[in-house]
Amino acid sequence: MILSDSEIKRMLKSGELKIEPLEESQIGPASVDLTLSDEWQFFKKMEEPIDLKKTSFKEAFVSRKAEEVVLQPGEMCLAKTREKLTLPPYIMGKLEGRSRFARMGLIIHITSALVQPGSNNRQVLEIVNLAPYSIKLHAGMRISQVVFERLTSPTTRPYAKYGEIARVQ
Repeated sequence: MILSDSEIKRMLKSGELKIEPLEESQIGPASVDLTLSDEWQFFKKMEEPIDLKKTSFKEAFVSRKAEEVVLQPGEMCLAKTREKLTLPPYIMGKLEGRSRFARMGLIIHITSALVQPGSNNRQVLEIVNLAPYSIKLHAGMRISQVVFERLTSPTTRPYAKYGEIARVQ
């Protein structure tokens, strides 16, 4: 079951669900808008092919802080959300791009749309510019949204406890 705005607000008020920071205007009919932080990661310049069996994404990227960045056509970056999501073990989230940016050629996440139940972290977005022109991104932009769904039973493996990357995001 997908949560409506009234259920999201009820769960926020009771503390079952936490999104920090959050303005009430970010809550839509069945989702919550997420904004970009000022933390970005871009591919390092590499001469040799990267062996995915031996190289982690941390070794392939360089981090930087900036209020705005420009993505060239075909370029990808990783960006963190400002909001930290804390989900109970019976709620999962699904990241979605916003249509206004998709219509401009921007993909907000490539494959990692699932926010695991029991998460307690900020989300990392995999942003790609498919447009034939450069695109400027700004910290604070409402670039993504998360839709929440109730599980039929709580997970026995909450992501904040069992996820390998979850504890450092």
